[in-house]
Amino acid sequence: MKLYFAVSNFPWQPERYRYAAEQMMLTLFPGERPEYPEGDPPQDIKGEDSAVIFTLHRGKKLTNISALVFRPQGWYNGVTRFPSEKLDEAPEAVYHTVQHALKMAFYKAGTALLGYEPPWGALTGVRPVKLPTRSLLAGATAQQARKELEKEYHVSPERAKLAVDCAQASVRTRQSLRDGEVSLYIGIPFCPTRCAYCSFVSADVGRTLKLVEPYVEGLLREVAETGRVLKRLGLNVRSFYMGGGTPTTLSADQMDRLLSDCERHLPLKHCAEYTVEAGRPDTITREKLEVLKAHRVGRISINPQTLEGHVLEAIGRKHTPGDIRTAYDLARAVGFDCINMDLIAGLPRDSVTGFARSLEGVLAMDPENITVHTLALKKGSRLMEQQGGQLPSGDEAAQMLDFSRKILTTRGYIPYYLYRQKYMSGSLENVGWTRPGSESLYNIVMMEELHTVISLGAGGVTKLIGGGRLLRLTNPKFPQDYLSGLDQVLEQKREIEAFCQK
Repeated sequence: MKLYFAVSNFPWQPERYRYAAEQMMLTLFPGERPEYPEGDPPQDIKGEDSAVIFTLHRGKKLTNISALVFRPQGWYNGVTRFPSEKLDEAPEAVYHTVQHALKMAFYKAGTALLGYEPPWGALTGVRPVKLPTRSLLAGATAQQARKELEKEYHVSPERAKLAVDCAQASVRTRQSLRDGEVSLYIGIPFCPTRCAYCSFVSADVGRTLKLVEPYVEGLLREVAETGRVLKRLGLNVRSFYMGGGTPTTLSADQMDRLLSDCERHLPLKHCAEYTVEAGRPDTITREKLEVLKAHRVGRISINPQTLEGHVLEAIGRKHTPGDIRTAYDLARAVGFDCINMDLIAGLPRDSVTGFARSLEGVLAMDPENITVHTLALKKGSRLMEQQGGQLPSGDEAAQMLDFSRKILTTRGYIPYYLYRQKYMSGSLENVGWTRPGSESLYNIVMMEELHTVISLGAGGVTKLIGGGRLLRLTNPKFPQDYLSGLDQVLEQKREIEAFCQK
């Protein structure tokens, strides 16, 4: 899609608004990619079948921003107005005013041409909960926060309620946090096989077995250095999360050494939550579960993604639906009383009835947390390379999510965190559901950026938060690069000290 910015009356630096235009384009026309032709739009622009012209006209009292959208089915001009005096405010305030008006003008034109509105309306970005959270903290009621989403951003009533329910969980968590606390993430970038939908930085352990032990040894060095930094700063770890990949790809001995060093070096005395993603049932053994239990891990994930055998085969998993139940029962027998299970709506060869059977099967096991993801076609995944691979339609994915929302609510689960991703089927969302009182603290603070999260391991992204600032520190993505650059990774820990001492 060609995006033209025609400047009139006001030097609005159109390049600053490209990202906003692109986000709305992905929401309305997810198959499109942006182009920025040089110069003014051509006179015969109506011959285009995929283009937008943005213009700004300032009047004495009102300023108009228009988005003239051309599609194969025709064209439409969307217009948003705001008081011209807003253009005389501080630069950042002007930026936010123009950005919102531009997105809404594009939205009006795009939805008029499409003939429908997406479930999240004009909201873009991965964190739709931030808006209602801000409203609640400013004194709004839950009803007022929902109405704002529906009226100002055209969010559907169902999605507005989801966002506000999660915002209330965010506010409660925010109020429970104390100064001097951080959360900690450790990444294990190995899996027994690579799922077709996966674009995470993870390696098939069958082909990279020789890297696992050196990786653990390198991680032990990063744990020790991180512990020294956190203790010098007087910081305590509030929540601990080990993800991947699949952490239980490690052997019981490797996991024991890693968790023992975490206890030895990290300030975990006041840690309230320990989570480890057991994830794949084909990596779970009693010995590994007993190691986790011995190290105070109280929450694990056992992630079926689906309980349909032919769908497991389509995504490249080597286990059966029965293996999932066996792993779940084993975890209960070992003593785990908080288990999360993931499902994905929109997997290849799945159907609405198949997804419903999977969710009913998971509910029969009665886990404390159920996370319902929507398939996102990501660069680097096998599904992306195969151009879909018999995927359910966006409408079918929406039916799956609608079913999950209704049945989970009926069965006593509540939503507590959610996020969105690019290229999601049906422009939908991922939602974490929980039995009341079993919310994952880490998931909330990480997704809503409530306090600092220190990330260790390959692909780790540390987010330092404080004093109105956010600084990201990234580790090398791949295990080989992480190991070869480990000295630089350890040296980077000094930036944590520099940030916290400002």
